[in-house]
Amino acid sequence: MNRSYLLIAIALLATAAATHFLTKLGMDQTGGVDTGQRKQPLYWVAPMDPDYRRDQPGKSPMGMDLVPVYENAGASPDEAGVIAISPDVENNLGVRTAKVERRMLHAEITTVGYVQYDEDRLIHVHPRVEGWVEKLYVKAAGDPVKRGDPLYSLYSPQLVNAQEELLLALNRNNARLIQAAEDRLKALQIDAAVVAKLKRDRTVRQTLIFYVPQTGVVDNLNIREGFFVKPGTTLMSVGTLENVWVEAKVFERQAALVTVGLSVTMALDYLPGQRWQGRVDYVYPTLDAETRTVRVRLRFANPDGLLKPNMFAQVAIHARARNDALVIPREAAIRTGTQDRVVLAKGEGRFKSVAVTLGYVAEDYAEVISGLAEGEAIVTSAQFLLDSESSKTSDFQRLHHGEASPDSEKPPTATTAGTVNHIDIQRRILNISRDPIEKWNRPAVTMDFLAADNLAIDTLTEGGRIDFTFEIIDGDFIVVELTRHDNGPAMTEMDDAHQGGRHD
Repeated sequence: MNRSYLLIAIALLATAAATHFLTKLGMDQTGGVDTGQRKQPLYWVAPMDPDYRRDQPGKSPMGMDLVPVYENAGASPDEAGVIAISPDVENNLGVRTAKVERRMLHAEITTVGYVQYDEDRLIHVHPRVEGWVEKLYVKAAGDPVKRGDPLYSLYSPQLVNAQEELLLALNRNNARLIQAAEDRLKALQIDAAVVAKLKRDRTVRQTLIFYVPQTGVVDNLNIREGFFVKPGTTLMSVGTLENVWVEAKVFERQAALVTVGLSVTMALDYLPGQRWQGRVDYVYPTLDAETRTVRVRLRFANPDGLLKPNMFAQVAIHARARNDALVIPREAAIRTGTQDRVVLAKGEGRFKSVAVTLGYVAEDYAEVISGLAEGEAIVTSAQFLLDSESSKTSDFQRLHHGEASPDSEKPPTATTAGTVNHIDIQRRILNISRDPIEKWNRPAVTMDFLAADNLAIDTLTEGGRIDFTFEIIDGDFIVVELTRHDNGPAMTEMDDAHQGGRHD
């Protein structure tokens, strides 16, 4: 079975099981504890899509039984989506709550990296003349070397000519030529001690020795004795391990939290229990387009030489703390990928699922940007069952929790477009496949709408595209205005009567 279909099937079974479980426990979908009195449903909705409504029982497009929705007499708009359970049921579910509070939020970014040489002190060795390597004093990459030790000897006709020029200048006792010859030997990286010995002995050497430029270890050894080398040849590199770099990557959403100078803790698997303390040395200015990550360079002291290049490391970057962040426990957030929600505990066994906007999510707490106020109680356990039940009985008004909208006294209204699938003129019902509604964050869906009394729906054709405005009144979706894409605005009954009078 395809993996995606398997995941969908598991989700459907989980939702159905949650609904059955809560029903058995005595949860009332109308917003109160089940009293045993049967009410007549107002309509039926799909468990996975509250926009799919029918006036009789049946199956949803996904093959699930439609769920009845009952009237909640006297409920205010703020009570939409509120469910109520008895104290016994609340205890059986293990419902726990916590307060929305302000506190210091510690941001810690955990990632991995690789140990590298400190490239500020990594020296690449190149010859400045053509020649042959007569003797190599280091035999393998990783050999430790000290500054001033012999590294390799080179025979080069250019080096021989440079020595002869110095001797010629000395024989002529021309200070200007002597200085020029010495400067040339220095530019060719000939050691000052070799130049002094040449001036003293007046003997040209066929091979000259080059020395280690700094104390460290040899890396990238690319030559052997007898190699012919040119100025473009990289002979080897000499790096130091007193300090090392660790290159790590952080995700795009975490990049803003990382700045130069932050403290870093590092651990390695081959030395369990040992920790190194370092700092962020540089944040690279570009983002990897494929992995959506930013490279970060970390610097660590390595006095004992335990950190070796290419070792795998686990690092924790301690980002700056936020002193006054509005936070909730991390486990209270229900993250669906398209929306973040929490379940409000409204007291007396009443709960409601509301949408929130989360900021940075730390190990134990999540920052709340909008959707909650300080001091509100939220559910931290069993919230998935409560959210599933609240979502089925909620409407668009629950998306505006805590907002004092100036249109709170008006019914929710939206304007969109769609395709007319079926027209029931007698019952004044239009089955429309409407487009998504961005302001409500609602996807496209096919559902039934009631036509307002002043609309002449007999002028519509099935399969035609329309622009329309609808209102939600007492759970009914009522089309109040519509315009056909082919012939302009649909006539109202009054317009139709006037037009008929003119024909008469």
